[in-house]
Amino acid sequence: MVTGNTGDTGLRFVLLGRLRAWRGDRELELGSPQQQAFLAVLLLRQERAASVGDVVEALWGGNPPPRAVGAVRTYASRLRKVLEPERAAGEPPRVLVSVADGYALQLPREAVDLTRFEDHVAAAGRARAAGQLAEARARLCLALEPWRDDPLPGVPGAAMDAHRARLADQRLTALEARLELDLELDGPRAVLAVLADLAVRHPLRERLRALQMRALHRHGRSAEALAVYDETRLLLDEELGLEPGRDLAEARDLLAPPDTTGRTGLPDPAAPPLPAQLPGDLADFTGRAALVADLCALLTSDRPGAAALVAVSGAGGVGKSALAVHVAHLVRQSFPHGQLYVDLQGVGGHPADPATVLRSFLRALGVDDAVIPEGPAERAALLRARLDGRRVLILLDNAHGPEQVRPFLPVLPSCAVLVTSRAKLAGPASARLVDLDVMTAGEALELLGRVLGRDRVAAEADDAARLVSACGRLPLAVRIVAARLATRPAWPLRALHDRLADERHRLAELRVADLTVEAAFALGHAQLRPDQRRAFRLLALPDGPHVSSAAAAAVLGLPEPEAEALCESLVDVSLLESPAPGRYRYHDLLRLYARGRASAEESVEGRAAALRRLLDFLVSTVRAAHPGTLGRAVRLGVTATVTGLSFATADDAGAWLAAEAPCLFAAVRQAAAARAVAPAADLLLMMEELLERGGPGPEFERAAHAVVSAALRLDDRRSAGRAYLALGHGYYHAARLRELVVACREAVAASRAAGDALVMADALVLLARCSYHLRGHDEARALLAEASAVFEAHADRFGEANLLGARCRVRRATGETDLAVADAEEALAAHQGLGDGRRVGFALYDLGVVLDGAGRTAESAARLTEALALFRDRGSRLWEGLTLFRLAENRLATGRAEEAARLARTAAAMLEEARNDHGRAHALSVLGSALDRLGDHDGARAHRRAAHEICTRLGMPEADDLLALLGDGPGRRDGGEPASVPTAEPASVPAAEQVPVPPARAARSPRVPNAARRNRRHGRSPLP
Repeated sequence: MVTGNTGDTGLRFVLLGRLRAWRGDRELELGSPQQQAFLAVLLLRQERAASVGDVVEALWGGNPPPRAVGAVRTYASRLRKVLEPERAAGEPPRVLVSVADGYALQLPREAVDLTRFEDHVAAAGRARAAGQLAEARARLCLALEPWRDDPLPGVPGAAMDAHRARLADQRLTALEARLELDLELDGPRAVLAVLADLAVRHPLRERLRALQMRALHRHGRSAEALAVYDETRLLLDEELGLEPGRDLAEARDLLAPPDTTGRTGLPDPAAPPLPAQLPGDLADFTGRAALVADLCALLTSDRPGAAALVAVSGAGGVGKSALAVHVAHLVRQSFPHGQLYVDLQGVGGHPADPATVLRSFLRALGVDDAVIPEGPAERAALLRARLDGRRVLILLDNAHGPEQVRPFLPVLPSCAVLVTSRAKLAGPASARLVDLDVMTAGEALELLGRVLGRDRVAAEADDAARLVSACGRLPLAVRIVAARLATRPAWPLRALHDRLADERHRLAELRVADLTVEAAFALGHAQLRPDQRRAFRLLALPDGPHVSSAAAAAVLGLPEPEAEALCESLVDVSLLESPAPGRYRYHDLLRLYARGRASAEESVEGRAAALRRLLDFLVSTVRAAHPGTLGRAVRLGVTATVTGLSFATADDAGAWLAAEAPCLFAAVRQAAAARAVAPAADLLLMMEELLERGGPGPEFERAAHAVVSAALRLDDRRSAGRAYLALGHGYYHAARLRELVVACREAVAASRAAGDALVMADALVLLARCSYHLRGHDEARALLAEASAVFEAHADRFGEANLLGARCRVRRATGETDLAVADAEEALAAHQGLGDGRRVGFALYDLGVVLDGAGRTAESAARLTEALALFRDRGSRLWEGLTLFRLAENRLATGRAEEAARLARTAAAMLEEARNDHGRAHALSVLGSALDRLGDHDGARAHRRAAHEICTRLGMPEADDLLALLGDGPGRRDGGEPASVPTAEPASVPAAEQVPVPPARAARSPRVPNAARRNRRHGRSPLP
């Protein structure tokens, strides 16, 4: 669940009982149990996205069904319709959104009862730590109020039992905390009955039984309290083989016989004072509720034979010390013999000497200077001796590394140690290592509101959200901007955000008095070795969101193992993050700092060389990503100047291309801005497969525009022609046909002037496909003939095969059925001979379509089924959906309406997921026809209406045909029977299903659409 601006949705969710949801006052139908489980997984992850793999693991564990990923995407599609019923077709979802390879829920925290519960529990902990017991109890009552039943009954899933157990434990822990406060504030009578009932249901829960003992003792029933102890001790031994833990032991100590030694019971004046060295807690400590609760539990839990040891690491300014001090204050009552604290100054120039710190700790524990030994080992031994039998918390803040912490370990089992460090500390096996991340957006806004006032932040909510985003949600940065604005009450929040918008000056703006973000980063940077510093500054130069170990090797000019080792060393000191094995990224502000160091310490030539090494590596890798791309690269003269990656299978190559897509687009734009347009254009032209997989069309278009603009400025006709052709592919997949015509004509003109013959011919084929879709069949033939002459002159078998795929559609449309089939079969044989499995799939698809047009439905079904298998193997959801809708047509034509409905429904869901509205409209139309055959006329009309709305929005001629089917248009036959809707004919290049006749608002019409408009005027079907 990602905090977002979705408060106007009125959505509310219940996890603390039966899974339920409401929009306003209306309860929502959440679908099948498995679909509910998918929703529960996302809600339980709160502010973290879930990858598809995570969801599959949570729902089915290690035994997923064969179509698990498809099922997950179907659940997402259905839930989007439930959660946002008003969302228009083609409008991106705002609640259940796609994030990288997965999903996230964009909801305010108050929309989910579990997060409200956790927020109240955290607030209760803060109130109790501040001595506000009544406020703490009130918060716990609010936290427990929504609980009615066991959490999530009946929701299936491999991980659900663990979630149910965790939620039940959270509820019981909160109830125990409230009962402790009830005992404190109202006395034992208020809790005894409840405790007795809970003890029956949870006889092995030590905190609960200890609380029952205390209540009985305070009620004057010490013998019964002792009986509870004996009973619990016996159960623990018999059931678990354990001795009573600290809670029970301390409660038992209350029952000890009175002191008969003659002591007064007053503190011994000669005894040393208990150390209480913790720094003050932050009054406005914000967020981290779940982590705070976990750390408190870890530090106060009983683990036989070992002390609790927690090490918190993270970047400078992320709030490690604030978190540690806050947690230490919350648990200090569990350490009645004192709390020791030291700032080890690990990122300063002079880290604290462990021997000196040991001396100060011994003094705090009452050891006279005269008996403190000189050697560090002896001092450590004496410290352990002084801690024996005591419960003491030790907070070692700002450690440089393991060598500073090691002298304090191990401590005795009765004590606990909490360490903070920028370095990842490889401590003892029993240590709990916590890598602290930045705040969530909600936490950052809450912190801003606590400093500035919630009313001020609420009044400028959008600017506040942009402000914390510019801070990268780094707590130190948020505190700095809050402090600046607090001392400038007349400033609107936008004023400071505008100052932060310029990345070149952002770090300079993040300062108040002597507190700066840059200084916090500089302390960590100063600890690096020279090779680490070089890697730190150079790896920040690429604009992509992350860098792989192979790409890092290219940037640094090192072998990959050396580059990866450097990256890992930067992760170890929290200057890089590693979101996945072999993949690295910066925090936004750290990237700006690193780039500043690069500008100061690297020459302009050195920075340009690093980026050019990366670009050459990417061109080489994409060029060899699979046989089809390699073939295209060779035919278009895209050469490899360095060695890139190689892939064992096409699936591996496709997975790499999808994972690296954001970095590839960023590299293209960055290269264009740096005047390296030739390799940028070549790289872009090799990336068409991303579009064919249903990838990020807008990003592709944006990168193509950048290269076109740069090439035109530099009068580089070759690069301009290639970039225009790539832009044409982008328009083709975005169903913007008029802009496609303009781009392809520019590509033809530029490449003709540059002598780039094959690029010119490829653009001519793309123009021919456009003419075909606009019913300009004569012009399509002429364009294909011109392209054919070029391909023949260059003996370009790939181009000829691609041309055949386009020509078979034109021939089918003009009734030359046998010739169409012959072209499609020849194209298939050619692609098979070239070894391009991806193009083989498209050729099989084309052949299936033209066979269907020839009435050879059985052969058509066979070829489409072969294509479907290839698309599924390659993970092409777009083409899988398109092929399924073609198979649905085939089933409908052969009288199998029920199967056709099933296939069309699946196709529509897939195409919605792939954001292919044109294909989805056809799938919905076929589904309507199938439902009509099955007698579901209302359902048929509803799906045709949805298809008509899409076609109308896209300006597709099929809108008129659908209107006729709906009974609202002129296309009815004489006998009153509605005309059938012809299906769009995709060309053999990828995603041609998406290409409609464009809306009238688009600029500059091509030569050919007049025929299409005449067809529509005379009532003829605009499609074959």
